[in-house]
Amino acid sequence: EVQTVESGGGLVQAGGSLRLSCAASGFTFDDYAAGWFRQAPGKEREGVGCIRSSDGSTYYARSVKGRFTISSDNAKNTVYLQMNSLKPEDTAVYYCAAGPGFRCHEAGLSGSGSWGQGTQVTVSS
Repeated sequence: EVQTVESGGGLVQAGGSLRLSCAASGFTFDDYAAGWFRQAPGKEREGVGCIRSSDGSTYYARSVKGRFTISSDNAKNTVYLQMNSLKPEDTAVYYCAAGPGFRCHEAGLSGSGSWGQGTQVTVSS
């Protein structure tokens, strides 16, 4: 069974940084795609970015490009979201999705697979 578990959320001041982790299990970590999404209260879920294991390519939403970085450590079966220069509007529950059933491309993450339970990120002004 494919599972993903996020961690690393918390409260940070504007301009600060956080690193989220997504620990995945249940599939071989050499052919997969993973992505991060977020949902703020009263808003629709938004794709943040994704990573493709085949060549390490990453894609980001315009709102976070240049501030957020997605990376992976295949030895640890973990995908990371490094968030720098955080803004109050980045406040949301952040979700990770990963697995061999996903595809990462310029338009974001598509397909199906495991989703985590989410981790809260709050950026104070």
